[in-house]
Amino acid sequence: MEKSKGALEAEISKTLTHWEKNYLGRGSVSVKTDILRDMIIVTLCGILTPAEYALCRDKEGLLSIKTTRNSLVESGQEELKQIILSITGEEVISFHTDLSTQTGERVMVFKLSGDLQKKFS
Repeated sequence: MEKSKGALEAEISKTLTHWEKNYLGRGSVSVKTDILRDMIIVTLCGILTPAEYALCRDKEGLLSIKTTRNSLVESGQEELKQIILSITGEEVISFHTDLSTQTGERVMVFKLSGDLQKKFS
């Protein structure tokens, strides 16, 4: 692997921000990617709109936003797996995501077929 861990993490962050803008219509305010053993953990901040925050004030609105946003991201799951494969050369064996309606943060976890972090040791 010719790129450093930091360069790879930055490339993943940049590519996922681009994917968000193209697929979801808007991107997050900031993205941080961490490679840890056989996982890529991506934290996306500032993903909710002011209207979505307003809806999250009650439980019904909160559940509605969470369900809709998670469904949108999960519908693009195959494309996300391809992005990770093309950048890292590792196959994604599972994908997990959740959204905090309190902080407006989304966490994505890509579980890989191999230990990516070992490639940098």
